[in-house]
Amino acid sequence: MTGQPDRIAEHDHDLALALVRVPAVRRAQVVHQQQVPRPPGLPAGRPRIGGVDRLHHVLGNRSKRAAAGVPLGHTLRLPYCGFGDGVSGLSLLEHYLRDSGSGVELPAAVIVETVQAEGGLLVATTAWLQELAELCARWGILLIVDDIQVGCGRTGGFFSFEEAGIVPDLVVLSKSISGYGLPMALTLLRPDLDVWQPGEHNGTFRGNCLAFATATAALQSYWPDRDLEKQTVARGEHVRLRLGTLGLPVRGRGLINGLVLPDPAQARAVCDESFRRGLIVETSGSSGEVVKLLPPLTIPDADLDAGLDTLCVAVRAVQAA
Repeated sequence: MTGQPDRIAEHDHDLALALVRVPAVRRAQVVHQQQVPRPPGLPAGRPRIGGVDRLHHVLGNRSKRAAAGVPLGHTLRLPYCGFGDGVSGLSLLEHYLRDSGSGVELPAAVIVETVQAEGGLLVATTAWLQELAELCARWGILLIVDDIQVGCGRTGGFFSFEEAGIVPDLVVLSKSISGYGLPMALTLLRPDLDVWQPGEHNGTFRGNCLAFATATAALQSYWPDRDLEKQTVARGEHVRLRLGTLGLPVRGRGLINGLVLPDPAQARAVCDESFRRGLIVETSGSSGEVVKLLPPLTIPDADLDAGLDTLCVAVRAVQAA
C-alpha cells in the first residue's frame, strides 16, 4: 500500500476543488466517511441535541459512541413543520428554553431534513426553516442540515436549503455525492467547528479513492452551472402534475416526491404491483402510507414518463381491486 496516503490526499484535494466550484458553495472542508457521516465535537456542557428528524447510525462500540461528545440518548424530538392542528415545534422549543422549569437544557445542536425523505415526503416551508435558523442563531445552537437523501441536487439546488436562504453550521451529505453509487459521505462544517484531533475521524472507512474520483467527475460534469437545477425543478413539476391526476395527495420537491395512499396496505400493494410491471418504488411515512419516487436526476424524459405511466396503472389497479 505504499503511496496510498498520497493518492488519498490528491483525491481529497481534487474533490474539495470541485465542490467549491458548485455555484452554492463558497468554502468546503471535506471530512469523508464510507456510510453516514457523524458531526465533530459539539459544544462542551451542552448535552442535548434537538432533533426535528431522527438520529441514525448508532454504533455498538463504546469508544466510537463517545466520539460524539454527548450520550446518544440525550435527544429531544420536536414536531416537524405542519404537524398536527397548529402545533409549532419551534414555539415549543422556544418556550422550553425560556422557562428553566421545563427541564429542557439548552441543546448543542438541531438536526433537520428540509424534506423528510423517510418521514413521508413532508416538506418544510421556507418560513419555517428561516424561523428555525433564527432560533438557533438567537440561542447559540448549531444548525445541522441532513442533506443525505435530499441534497446533491435532488430538490433542485445542490443543497436543499438554498431556496430558504439559510446557512447551516454543518451539512451532512451521502448517497448521491459519489456520483456513481459508490459508498461515500461528507461532512461540511465551519472551520472553527473542526475540533477533532489529528486522525480522530480516521478509520478503515477512510480513503475510497474510486468514490473520490467519481464524486469529483460528477461535480465537474453536472454542477459548473445551474442547468441541472433548472431541469430538476421542471421535471419535478411535471411529476407532481402527473401524480395529481390520480386524485390522491401529492408531496415533494424537485425529483423526490410521494403519493399518499389511504392506508399503508394500499401503499404496499401499489409498490408490489409496480414491481410486477417492472418499476421499483418504495414506501415511506410514519406508517408506510406514502409511495416514494426517486428517479435519477439524469433520467431521459421518455423514461420518466414511462415510469409514471406504470405507476399510474398500478395505482388504478389497486384502487379497483
